[in-house]
Amino acid sequence: MTRSTSGARSSTQSSSDSARSAPAESTTASPSEAMSDKAELPQEFTLSKLAYFTVPATLLVVLILAGTNLAWFGWTFAVPVLLAVWIRRIKTVVTEDGLRAVGTFGSRDVEWPDIDGLQFSRWGPARAVLTDGDRVRLPAITFGDMPRLSAASAGRIPDPFAAARDAR
Repeated sequence: MTRSTSGARSSTQSSSDSARSAPAESTTASPSEAMSDKAELPQEFTLSKLAYFTVPATLLVVLILAGTNLAWFGWTFAVPVLLAVWIRRIKTVVTEDGLRAVGTFGSRDVEWPDIDGLQFSRWGPARAVLTDGDRVRLPAITFGDMPRLSAASAGRIPDPFAAARDAR
């Protein structure tokens, strides 16, 4: 056990030493440039892990309901399971060809040339505005995801935070 711990320390020390000896240019690169180098496709945008907190809360409600009358409310035990499956399912996938919006009952592929822009409402999901005027919901995309989405799209979707970073 002692050997593996000391081995881990030495590898950690060598990685920190290599980080210290790295040229200053790599540390001054803007975050959008650093993300564009690291963006591997396909990129998945999913709901936060915090969303899974609703599953045990729903299970608690189901236990209370089922405790009153199991014959009438026994079917409600399926609700937390379906909720967990739904949280896992909905996502937006960025590929080289475009976006794939995976919703509750289906999915839709949108090619890059068909996307005219993005629309963000105050409380609703992000939407891709298409060149024909149609709108496609993009599950799990928030305004805070724009730098990562811009990097994954190779600049096809501009990063609104880039101008603020470049001004500093």
